[in-house]
Amino acid sequence: MSATETPARPYPAHDPATYRRLPASSRPVDPARVDSLLAAEWERFAASTPASGEHNTRAARTLPLGVTSSFQHWDPYPVSVASARGAWLTDVDGRRMLDLSMGFGAMLVGHLNPTVVEHVQRALTDTGTLFVTPSPQATEMSERFCERFGLDMIRFTNSGTESLMYAIRAARAYTGRKAVVKIEGGYHGGYDALQVSVKPALEDIGPAEAPVPEVPFDVEAGTVHVVPYNDLDRLRAILTEHGREIAVMVVEPVVENLSIVVPDAGYLAGVRDLCDEHGVVLLFDEVKTGLTAGYAGAAQRLGVKPDLITLAKSIGGGLPLAAFGGRREVMEVVVDGRMAHFGTYNGNPLVMAAAKAVDEICTPEALAATEAINVRALSAIDDVIDTFELPAHTVGLGVKGCVTWSTAPVRTYRDYKATDFAMAELSWLWGVNRNILTPPGLDEQWLVSLAHTDEDMNLLVEHVRELAEALRA
Repeated sequence: MSATETPARPYPAHDPATYRRLPASSRPVDPARVDSLLAAEWERFAASTPASGEHNTRAARTLPLGVTSSFQHWDPYPVSVASARGAWLTDVDGRRMLDLSMGFGAMLVGHLNPTVVEHVQRALTDTGTLFVTPSPQATEMSERFCERFGLDMIRFTNSGTESLMYAIRAARAYTGRKAVVKIEGGYHGGYDALQVSVKPALEDIGPAEAPVPEVPFDVEAGTVHVVPYNDLDRLRAILTEHGREIAVMVVEPVVENLSIVVPDAGYLAGVRDLCDEHGVVLLFDEVKTGLTAGYAGAAQRLGVKPDLITLAKSIGGGLPLAAFGGRREVMEVVVDGRMAHFGTYNGNPLVMAAAKAVDEICTPEALAATEAINVRALSAIDDVIDTFELPAHTVGLGVKGCVTWSTAPVRTYRDYKATDFAMAELSWLWGVNRNILTPPGLDEQWLVSLAHTDEDMNLLVEHVRELAEALRA
């Protein structure tokens, strides 16, 4: 074996409906070189974003951390954006930046999409924004989404957190049980039961084969069992021992808060079978997948149907819209009063107008064309990884993609924790300093919207190539 050859390992195959390509060979990067480049890039960041720094100082006087959601913050301060259109942002320093964050999918159709703007303006000027009564607009969208996503019934909410909270309560009302199973490292919004083991420290969570739940002090979680993603044996053991107490298993069909972690072939079907065997409601959190995974979401793409599904982000065209729905038998808990679901703004005409626009725009053809742009970008980055023998690989689902700084596939949270976080930080910051914005943190994941072009994505490919050249200089 040559010094640069990547050893073959018997890793399980990934689901064929997802994208993952491992390098045939790789060489380590020099940690000292990475540290040197990081220091230079942080200096460049401070020099090129003074107005963002000043804005953060002002904002922090009244907004904790100077942001409206804690994930927006990074040290020393985040980029502040003044406006956006299509696939591009303008920050307060006047820099025009390619947006590859796109609200984690909320801006799937692009910023200020003309069709969305037209529908929303009509609601603002002709229809009204809030009735707090039944409306034809909400009924039409319930019919459209039930047909698209293969649901019997659906209820609208205003955020992914809301949808997850009510979906879990529906599962509890339906089963007469209380306990929850979730994936180690998985994020599902702010509901207490789902704050358990969200990116916990390894020293707090026991052995990989039998994780110990990590519960933040401020959380009243109830009984939550934590299992590794892609591990049917551990799930089977938990359900065998505690199945009579467990109401629901919550899982992102493709985990998207750890960059992108795709399921092993057959994993989700195995989860479905185990939940059926033990009478546990299977809940797919598609807040981040949804339409970004394809015309009818990840469940349809991956061929496994859950009992309940939560949706948000991509269905709202940039407006605050979410939903939960699924099998009629489970959703009937709202009908017969076993669970009450309330919300003044639920399904209001303004967001229903945006949702209708998104449903019209996101045709199978439009989403397939956008996914093709993403796949071409992934393939081009694969070529860069091969050319420079980078210790990295690409992963994708639908219109989303990422570079993971590891030569081994990331199948679990523990795998994710073993990736090269210094390289992840450098790759992200390198892009920010070259006017390419991906989500902050160490979970770099891009989104190709309907407004992006091959030319836009070539900018990302070139940024990866320039970084590779700098690493190997």
